[in-house]
Amino acid sequence: MSQTKSNTRAANMIEAIRDGHDVAMERDENVVVFGEDVGYFGGVFRCTHGLQEKYGTSRVFDAPITESGIVGAAIGMAAYGLKPCVEIQFADYIFPAYDQITQEAARIRYRSNGEFTCPLVIRTPTGGGIFGGQTHSQSPEAIFTHVSGLKTVIPSTPYDAKGMLIAAIEDPDPVIFLEPKRLYNGPFDGQHDKPLVPWSKHEDGKIPEGHYTVPLGKAETRRAGSEVTILAYGTMVYVAETAAEQAGVDAEIIDLRSLIPLDLEAIEESVRKTGRCVIVHEATLTGGFGGELAALIQERCFYHLEAPVKRVAGWDTPYPHAQEWAYLPGPDRVGRALKEVMAG
Repeated sequence: MSQTKSNTRAANMIEAIRDGHDVAMERDENVVVFGEDVGYFGGVFRCTHGLQEKYGTSRVFDAPITESGIVGAAIGMAAYGLKPCVEIQFADYIFPAYDQITQEAARIRYRSNGEFTCPLVIRTPTGGGIFGGQTHSQSPEAIFTHVSGLKTVIPSTPYDAKGMLIAAIEDPDPVIFLEPKRLYNGPFDGQHDKPLVPWSKHEDGKIPEGHYTVPLGKAETRRAGSEVTILAYGTMVYVAETAAEQAGVDAEIIDLRSLIPLDLEAIEESVRKTGRCVIVHEATLTGGFGGELAALIQERCFYHLEAPVKRVAGWDTPYPHAQEWAYLPGPDRVGRALKEVMAG
């Protein structure tokens, strides 16, 4: 059941994710957590800190450095009734497990004609903005949205992170749970030269105590507007908010939260109202999920559009350490796109 934001406490996204694990593990003894350094050390970002001490080494444990092995073992556990929630230390490291994820986890329900399911959650930090360079900054969400049988979600607030994680763990099918690591400690609006605003000072930095869920497949309107729709997720939600304010555009900002399943109803309703759309994501432009969104809008909202759909994304290059702020979409780039569609 979903829950309103009552009886809340302040938390950053790391604490929210840890709390989501704790709630799920306390409610269901079949939930197990493992991955590289997630046990004794508590994870590279400390998202599982304290869980091994509370639940023991049989339910929270470290795995060797083998992403395909971590996911392969988790698939076997899921097929036999456990509910593994595994961590891949960075999304950039998930590629060795791609075969297991796409050819095994995503296919079990179909291949077994529903006799088996795969209640598996694969958590992994994604995106840039932390000076991680090309091997710690990639955004691979689009390669999972292409695979039938997978759910792919990206929270942008502590509230959503906890509620969506619990929902993902309780889901009978595999979920790719991407965590924008630039948002772990506070919202980031793309203005890298300004001090970080911690979640404790942000209205979205509160989580309810205990169990609640945020449904997978439901977007949320973060900012109401009438002139243009901005579709974003993860870190880009806050970049979009700043861009709209600086550009003086009455933009409606939709935080997709879930890419698959996708809340098409929310997208259509907004675009048909505003007649314009800008799509923003960190991942490279070509083959990015923004292309799928643009195609869907063209198919479903064509006669309501007053201007072509505009995409703002990472460049078609490896993620550059030295030119991070040129690569990462910021308020200036998004603001220029807003002005272009308003003039169209």
